[in-house]
Amino acid sequence: MVLLNNDDPLYRLLREGLVEEFNRRRRDGDECDLRACDLRSLDLRKLDAAGMDLRDCYLRQADLRGVDLTHTNLEGSSINGAKISGTLFPVELSAEEITLSLLHGTRMRYRK
Repeated sequence: MVLLNNDDPLYRLLREGLVEEFNRRRRDGDECDLRACDLRSLDLRKLDAAGMDLRDCYLRQADLRGVDLTHTNLEGSSINGAKISGTLFPVELSAEEITLSLLHGTRMRYRK
């Protein structure tokens, strides 16, 4: 699994900590492709993740506290060491998958 060095302007907004601008641009219709992106150590607490495709993303030590990820595709992503207090995860992810990824960095697999 190779992380992409994404030149997407919206991805750059996240890397620069401009989450509210990212959300605004998405609401205004801007498209972005964040699959397999490096989102480690980012503060994403204000992220509106509804409908996003975050498959195979690297979210190590990201701050996801309070983020609603219920309608976000996280299959294959890793959340090792992330802050997840109050985070809502998709129902397709078991508590065991989330825990394994959080503690050991495994890639999350969806229940079929």
